[in-house]
Amino acid sequence: MPTDTLFSLANSAALLGWTALALSPLAPRPAVMLAGRIIPLALATLYTGLVLAFWSGAEGGFSTLPDVMALFRTPEITLAGWAHYLAFDLFVGAWVAQTARSEGIPHYQTLPLLLLTFLFGPAGFLATQLLRTARSPFPSLQPKGQP
Repeated sequence: MPTDTLFSLANSAALLGWTALALSPLAPRPAVMLAGRIIPLALATLYTGLVLAFWSGAEGGFSTLPDVMALFRTPEITLAGWAHYLAFDLFVGAWVAQTARSEGIPHYQTLPLLLLTFLFGPAGFLATQLLRTARSPFPSLQPKGQP
């Protein structure tokens, strides 16, 4: 399948997951299952397949910034990197939604956190942790009621 088609499918799947999280008060468990498990696993499968198929032919690596830049000159490896971002950001977004719900953070306060995580993953995670710390000085990384 062409990389442009895979790119579009991956983006559409991720957008479906983010939409589910935005609407998660309507169906919390299915939203978290879709956005926190099913779609990230599909994206992880895409990532793994691309890395297995194209890594050995790609130039560059992770040792220096120029090596990383060279690595991402290969379209299939760039797509793998994009799938990586989509999967992890969505997984973190599901964690944000689940944690906020379990800690009683209103959904209207969660939506900006989800938007920030969608656009700038680690910044959304940081903002979530800051909000949780403001509400309770020692928040756990696990949502309440989780092992």
